[in-house]
Amino acid sequence: MPNARPRYDSACGRFARPDPRFEAGGHPECSDCDRNVSKGARGFLFSFFLFSFSLFPFISGAQNCTLSISGNVTDEGTGIPMAYGTVYVEELQNGVASDSLGNFVLNGLCKGEYHLRFNHIGCETKTLFLSLLKDTVISINMHHHSELVDEVMVHDHHSQHETAASSTINQDNITEMANKDLSEMLEQMTGVSSIKSGAGVSKPVVHGLSGNRVAILNNGIAQSGQQWGNDHAPEIDPYVAEHISVVKGAGALAYPGGSLGGVVLIEPDEIENDPHLHGNLNYIFQTNGLGHTLNARLQKYDKWAAWRVSATAKVIGDRSAPNYYLSNTGKREYNVAAQLDKHISSKWEMKLYYSLFNTEIAILRGSHIGNLTDLEEAINRDVPFFTQDGFSYAINEPRQAVQHHLLKLESDHIFNEHQSLNLKYGGQLDNRKEFDVRRADRSDLPALSLLQWDQYLEGVYKHFFEHGRQLKAGIQLRLTDNTNDSETGILPLIPDYRGYKAGAFVIFQEERNKLLYELGARYDLNYLQVVAISSSLPREIERHYHTFHNYSFSSGLRYRVLPQLKLNLNMGHVLRSPEVNELYSAGLHQGVSGIEEGNANLQNEQATKLVLSADLNLKKKLFVQLLGYYQYISNFIYLQPEDEFRLTIRGAFPLFTYQQTDATIAGLDALVSYEPIESIKLVAKYSFLQGDDVSNKQPLVYMPSNNLFGSLSYSFKDGETMKNSNISINGKYVFRQLHLNANQDIAPTPDGYFLLGASVGTTFKLKNTKLRCSITGDNLLNTVYRDYMNRQRYFADDLGWNVSVRLNFEF
Repeated sequence: MPNARPRYDSACGRFARPDPRFEAGGHPECSDCDRNVSKGARGFLFSFFLFSFSLFPFISGAQNCTLSISGNVTDEGTGIPMAYGTVYVEELQNGVASDSLGNFVLNGLCKGEYHLRFNHIGCETKTLFLSLLKDTVISINMHHHSELVDEVMVHDHHSQHETAASSTINQDNITEMANKDLSEMLEQMTGVSSIKSGAGVSKPVVHGLSGNRVAILNNGIAQSGQQWGNDHAPEIDPYVAEHISVVKGAGALAYPGGSLGGVVLIEPDEIENDPHLHGNLNYIFQTNGLGHTLNARLQKYDKWAAWRVSATAKVIGDRSAPNYYLSNTGKREYNVAAQLDKHISSKWEMKLYYSLFNTEIAILRGSHIGNLTDLEEAINRDVPFFTQDGFSYAINEPRQAVQHHLLKLESDHIFNEHQSLNLKYGGQLDNRKEFDVRRADRSDLPALSLLQWDQYLEGVYKHFFEHGRQLKAGIQLRLTDNTNDSETGILPLIPDYRGYKAGAFVIFQEERNKLLYELGARYDLNYLQVVAISSSLPREIERHYHTFHNYSFSSGLRYRVLPQLKLNLNMGHVLRSPEVNELYSAGLHQGVSGIEEGNANLQNEQATKLVLSADLNLKKKLFVQLLGYYQYISNFIYLQPEDEFRLTIRGAFPLFTYQQTDATIAGLDALVSYEPIESIKLVAKYSFLQGDDVSNKQPLVYMPSNNLFGSLSYSFKDGETMKNSNISINGKYVFRQLHLNANQDIAPTPDGYFLLGASVGTTFKLKNTKLRCSITGDNLLNTVYRDYMNRQRYFADDLGWNVSVRLNFEF
């Protein structure tokens, strides 16, 4: 040990070089010290040092193990303290219970790293990592009343003081439903439904508005490819999201896109500051379609950066209606995503995100008919044409193949405690191909091939003033370049185009005692260059140019009348430009099995919306939420089914045209949640909506039917190894859409229907890991029904019974 540090030898009274024998337990010998020390003295000194070192851990522990972790546990949906939950420290194999106010204290802790685990009856376990250096106070939100609509989004990305109504799906629910489409997941919220094109394609409908009126933000970037039509589902993997929120007010001016109906936010969570490797492994099996969904997720907070990766695979075969297989309705999906967060300094953070979404979707074979006579028969048949007797995983024509890339770079700068700046870039590449049943072995040649590049830039400045005042302002730029593959041999459904969008917004907010108000304004300039091929002979290249100026205003109030009662009022005036599919669609929309024709003369939609909501909490057991809305839309754009079938070389299909009118949409969302005792919860939801064409004095088409939902759940007390055990039963009744004239559709509206569902689940605690097991049943009565909002209701019944088995392993 030539480079070892000299050590003070008390037996010699001076520094001496270390001797290897001391490392083995002997006493150091020093050539420079007196060799006449007695053996008795050496034995005494050795015993003294041995005794001192044996006491050192206790002395140091008494000096340093005086730290504490304290805090409170509340319900994220209501803000009510969660009493008598458990707070467990994995490293100590010990814990405490929260008191009647949700407060807890962990005393006598040493400096170090700890994993805390929070449990409460009826809630999924929540974990937190802490590197404890001093006394620490924390606040924990748990999902006990996640069914409640909250006027704020209580997570890191949003202010807890907003007036726009919103509701949120947390990660626990996302994991339970991840084998479903995004729109189907959102249907659990009041006021949200779906417009579908069969079993694998759907888009959300918020307060009667869908398509381009509902902006979808994927990790803060407006999702591209949605301008192509309603048969193009959002290319988003639900597993990447920590929470999915729907903002239902006119007050969401900070978000780009046509948010006339609302904004859907798909957002990942922050990577937890935990230097250990953690992850999830999820598997779902479903009986209807014999589907398999597998997801793996890993994350770690390394010294160089925090990172997370996620990968998903889905394989689903032919779905089945109650009495027959829906031939050619399978699906394949393979997705990956990666997230990288780097704290450059205490005031500067950079984030990099990339996702790849791949899917192949089969379209019901019985919805593509060869001639007009068969088409008329198909609409009136009980069993679709081309229905096979057996099940198959094969995906044949007609089918869709979609690949979507998203790259995001984000920079957060905090100048001081009052000012911050967020800069964001988003790039997207969307490649869509649609394959039809074509003659002469040409089915492998796509009938539609679209390639879309999308570039997005955003800068948002925030300033927090004194006395609860806040200013938020931003600028957004977007470039979209859409091209067709000329080798399809078919006139393109959507023409080549290039879109330029520039937007700016400002929102001011102030809170005074019980009152919170906000004012906002937004301006958008949209410029569209279109290169189309004429529909008449001889074919010619046509160039079209459109410029749209849109302005929007909103104001909101939130007033706490009583501790148990809150009122929210939101008013707004919003303009939306027509999108390219509404202007220039010309051909077969494969997913909806219909021909759509655009209208190049469409003007801006102008909407004025009023939203009033009330939240009532009685004795922390009964929660009532009411939300009413009224919207007047001038130049409302809608898709009208025509009393005409059109025969093409690709088959015979119904015709739909884009038209404009003045319209009103009014509705009511109601939710009641009652918890007579801590382990039992009853939930009831009701949605009423009516849309009217005031110009032509007739109802609006494709408005969601009124519906009623109820559920009863029971949560068992936690045991030593089994946590969050629960069982529930639910039912949903969808009323027949009677607010429609007989001549407004090519087929009568379907009857109302009732669907019964149930679920049971538990979580096994396995040392430092946990395993969540659950079983969910849908349409357990195997009800035969057709939904008015499903465009394939003209040809086939909807899905029959299904049971899903889910396993979630977390480490």
